[in-house]
Amino acid sequence: MHSFQTFVTNYGYAAIFILAMLESMCIPVPSEIIFIFGGASCTAAVAHLHPLGLGWVIVVGVLGELTGAIIAYTVGRTLGRTIVDRWGKWILLTHKDLDKAEAWFAKYGPYSIVVGRVIPIIRSVISVPAGLAEMGRVRFIALTAVGSAIWVSLLSVLGYFAGHNWEKYHKFFNTVQYPVIAIAVVVLAYAFWHRYQAVKKQNAV
Repeated sequence: MHSFQTFVTNYGYAAIFILAMLESMCIPVPSEIIFIFGGASCTAAVAHLHPLGLGWVIVVGVLGELTGAIIAYTVGRTLGRTIVDRWGKWILLTHKDLDKAEAWFAKYGPYSIVVGRVIPIIRSVISVPAGLAEMGRVRFIALTAVGSAIWVSLLSVLGYFAGHNWEKYHKFFNTVQYPVIAIAVVVLAYAFWHRYQAVKKQNAV
């Protein structure tokens, strides 16, 4: 935690942008620390000499999130079919699955992207399946911007009002997340197991 805090303290907006971008590229960077501390750094009690601007923390954070999400989306969209051709049997995916995913995102995309951007774990990886499913690029970017703005603003404003007590709020927020993370892990594990059984049954025919 302190390494992220030091990075933001030393490099300000640039650090916030880079960390937000990495998190949206499926790299496990804790956005709660980035934005809660970023918001707290907008107060003299934490920043001391050169407080950041809350508005700029939010804008830069959203841009970082959006940049990383676009990169992850592009990788999924560009390499998705190739990955399925080469390693589909190992990762339990077929072109038929991608077609189904495309239809699902076409129907439920707005909800999955916006809501997914505020759910732990899901928020970091949602861009890749959206790319794999070839969701419309403009639509994806717009929805990601909305979801990211909600998440970044919530955490940054919380940090701003917490001030020098930001770590207490971060610990509380982190604790509240654990049940959500546990549920997400269980759901993903079940989905993988169910998919494995389906592929195994299909290959046995």
